[in-house]
Amino acid sequence: MRRRIFISATLLGAAGAGLLSRLRSPGGADSAQRLPDGRYLVRAAALAFDTSVSICALHADPQRARHALSRAMKSVTQLDGLLTVQRSGSQVSQLNSSGRLDRPDPHLVRVLGFGLELADASGGAFDPTVQPLWEFHADCQRRGCVPDRVGLTQARKRVNWIAVDLGARRIRLGPGIAITLNGLAQGYAADLAFETLAQEGVTDALIDAGEYGARGLNRNGGPWRVGLQHPRKPDALVGVVPMDGRFLATSGDYATHFTDDFKSHHIFDPHTGESPGAMSSVAVAAPSGLLADGLTKPMMVLELAAAQRLLQRFAGAGAVWIDKSSRIVATRNLSVEPPDRPT
Repeated sequence: MRRRIFISATLLGAAGAGLLSRLRSPGGADSAQRLPDGRYLVRAAALAFDTSVSICALHADPQRARHALSRAMKSVTQLDGLLTVQRSGSQVSQLNSSGRLDRPDPHLVRVLGFGLELADASGGAFDPTVQPLWEFHADCQRRGCVPDRVGLTQARKRVNWIAVDLGARRIRLGPGIAITLNGLAQGYAADLAFETLAQEGVTDALIDAGEYGARGLNRNGGPWRVGLQHPRKPDALVGVVPMDGRFLATSGDYATHFTDDFKSHHIFDPHTGESPGAMSSVAVAAPSGLLADGLTKPMMVLELAAAQRLLQRFAGAGAVWIDKSSRIVATRNLSVEPPDRPT
């Protein structure tokens, strides 16, 4: 997946960039750091979803915080093993290989079910069966060739969310169909992590699972703040989003691109089989990580007016669109501050 948002220094409340460089084993957590207000800062990180996943929590009881983070990280890594299409042995991989899966895990049923609902709501601008397009473009990149029209058409014919028969006890795919939940799993992982933290009484925390979630206050007693990456300058920001309790997700042409000009990348218009050309990135805030993560794809694919109409169908959702020249061209229900604004 490798979808990353640049993290501003204020996101962790100056907790230190070492969080992302010290990747612990699943369930591991750093030693606690006592803060002036009496809370303890505890951090944990691991590898999942082909990226680094990190959680930062603040709590009066460091032992409780460490336990909460260990449980939350375990839920994330287990979900990675279940839903990641590239992982041999994952249920998604098994389903794609055989076209059928009996006794699917409830998490798979929930995430795929949401993906099918979003496909319906977006008129197919989001489609969890775009895996054949990914495989086709990735194969062309490996062979150093330009995607040909015949191959693209053949791959496109295998994209059809209606051909997924989803049930709680069995999932079946139509001939040639293959799914990917890479556009949903990281947001859902953030949801699960926060459910776990809430069960343990941790109310001040931030998770970066490739998509972001934040609750409560950072170490300085203010809101967590997430920087939006400049699409063409990896170490620069186009703006900063104060986290207001919603989850934040992004999709961008820079994350995984097949051509150096960013015209062909990992986000596909399911109707054409090609990458949308208007936007370089979109950030979406929503009440759940699953919704925020999923909405970023049709927000990239649809024309701006249609994307805004779709967004309005989901209570509490907001978005910011950044065009190919790295300008913010539209925002709806999402505050974006200048990147150089002091904290």
